[in-house]
Amino acid sequence: MSEIGATVRRLSADAVRSQRTVAVAESLTCGKLSSALGAAPESARWLRGAVVAYSAQVKHQVLGVPEVPVVSETAARAMAAGVRSLLAADVAVAVTGVGGPGAQDGEPAGSVWLAIDTAAGQWARHEQFDGEPAEVLEATIEVALAMLLDAVDKAALPS
Repeated sequence: MSEIGATVRRLSADAVRSQRTVAVAESLTCGKLSSALGAAPESARWLRGAVVAYSAQVKHQVLGVPEVPVVSETAARAMAAGVRSLLAADVAVAVTGVGGPGAQDGEPAGSVWLAIDTAAGQWARHEQFDGEPAEVLEATIEVALAMLLDAVDKAALPS
């Protein structure tokens, strides 16, 4: 089983056990992240849905991203908060970045911002991946899933 498949299976089990719901806002990965989640066992019980916001206009109008570069921490955080609110989920993940081969918003190819949003808080991280666009997307999905798994696990802790 692939690393992505194993992480998705664990995430699904944790989401079912904790009764947490998940939402996704993705740009760079253009639906590949939500597709991986949708293929998980029992995903209908915990996956609320996804917004694939590839254009800046959709990020601004649908997800509430302010007028900032869309490849930025601010944009990733706004995307996560926007999709969590829009889809009424417990946990949301967002990814935005530059797959390549050229730069965008002053960011080089492989620059990726990821964010998590929960009722308990929000966090973001930046990655700089090397490789062809397909490799950047794969690495982005792996990191996003790890962040989501961590968020669902933390959300599952008793308060």
